[in-house]
Amino acid sequence: MVKSQLPITSLESPISNLSISTRLIARRVIYHERVGSTNDVAKQLAEDGEPEGTLVIADAQTAGRGRLGRTWCAPPHSSLLMSLILRPALAPHQSARVTMAVALGASDAIRAETGLAARLKWPNDILVNAKKCAGILAESGIVGEQLEYVIVGLGLNVNFAAASIANIPRDATTIADELGREFPRAQLAGAILAQIEHYYLRLRAGENLRALWVARLATLGQRVRAQTDSGIVEAVAENVDDDGALIVRRADGTRARLLAGDVTLAEK
Repeated sequence: MVKSQLPITSLESPISNLSISTRLIARRVIYHERVGSTNDVAKQLAEDGEPEGTLVIADAQTAGRGRLGRTWCAPPHSSLLMSLILRPALAPHQSARVTMAVALGASDAIRAETGLAARLKWPNDILVNAKKCAGILAESGIVGEQLEYVIVGLGLNVNFAAASIANIPRDATTIADELGREFPRAQLAGAILAQIEHYYLRLRAGENLRALWVARLATLGQRVRAQTDSGIVEAVAENVDDDGALIVRRADGTRARLLAGDVTLAEK
């Protein structure tokens, strides 16, 4: 089978036959066939007082983006492109804990529904067979020292061939690429939302999800490249702290605490 020739045969929306058995997450669903960015729509709704748990989901994005302003590419009718409005009782510096909950939930659902062993790449990617299948983009609204909301966007490549998209990273993959067949998007979306709620409610109850998140990280033990105030530093990723910062060890044995926006994997 030639994976690059996988067609898009199902044009149903990602909410067709969507079954949600949650009590907080996605109790209100706002669907757009096409939108600039689900995160932008969700952010405006959050600013206007939209309640926690509201889901914005689209069939296509014209201005989808990932971390550090990178473009997120996905053909229409092919993927899961969605954003949640969350209002956790956390300090602003703890907002990465929300990303942990979403990453754990999404990776659990991918494993359960598809049988694919999903792992995590620090700080916000989901890997299948060591290739990027999904990305998470969290954007916070902060007033003074108060975390007002966190918009968590999830882009998951589902029913298209990664090799057919000109601007997609070389290390990207899709659920269809890995399974050799298409997978029902609504089924996957429902499972992801249910599992996100499972972990988010645990977070809201005061549980620290760090150990569970760290256990899924494929980044630890690898060399990373960090842009710091003093220049570029290459180091080995050793651990992650409670707030999601990466702890690295330099060649001289000293350690540093690095934030999400500072680090990429170093080329081997």
